[in-house]
Amino acid sequence: MCKWSHRRVRSDTEPSLLCLPCCRGESAGHGAQQGEQQVTQQTTATSISPVIARTDVVPAIAVRITGALLALAIATVHVADQGGITVLATPSWVGWGYRLIEAGAVLTAVLLLVPRPVWLIRGWMGWAAGLLLGAGPLIGYVASRTVGLPGDHGDVGNWGYWVGTVSLFVEAALIVLSLTMLLSHLAQRAQPWPR
Repeated sequence: MCKWSHRRVRSDTEPSLLCLPCCRGESAGHGAQQGEQQVTQQTTATSISPVIARTDVVPAIAVRITGALLALAIATVHVADQGGITVLATPSWVGWGYRLIEAGAVLTAVLLLVPRPVWLIRGWMGWAAGLLLGAGPLIGYVASRTVGLPGDHGDVGNWGYWVGTVSLFVEAALIVLSLTMLLSHLAQRAQPWPR
């Protein structure tokens, strides 16, 4: 049985919509899995019958798989930029930075794909790792093209490198997805559970 929350608004203002997850914390007897259905209810002061609209939400696993694929794409781009897995870019600190990005990408993908609940792994950790994984290389790329990196000034002004352009798009997509999911997680934690 779903529990509802009602909010009345004045009829001379814009209607207020209240979105609550359906059957949160209850077994979904009508076929919907927990967290996959939202119900929107609108009640005005002049109307006594609520308007109910059902909207489907993207399953969490689809979003997590998308984040994991973006993380693995970042690793692939950095392996391709180095010239392969066995090659280390020069200067050596840049090459080891690439290795760190590649390992971090695989760990981020694992964090995003590990089923919940697992002790020590919270739902936000994979998205925080995704945010760092996307922001770190993006900042490094912009720095290498603008002011240059210590020991590597050859790429200053080289904005036309196609591997770097692909990397920028993938990293930006992972940043946007991770930030959105982190903000969503914070908003869920801030709201009290309906009784």
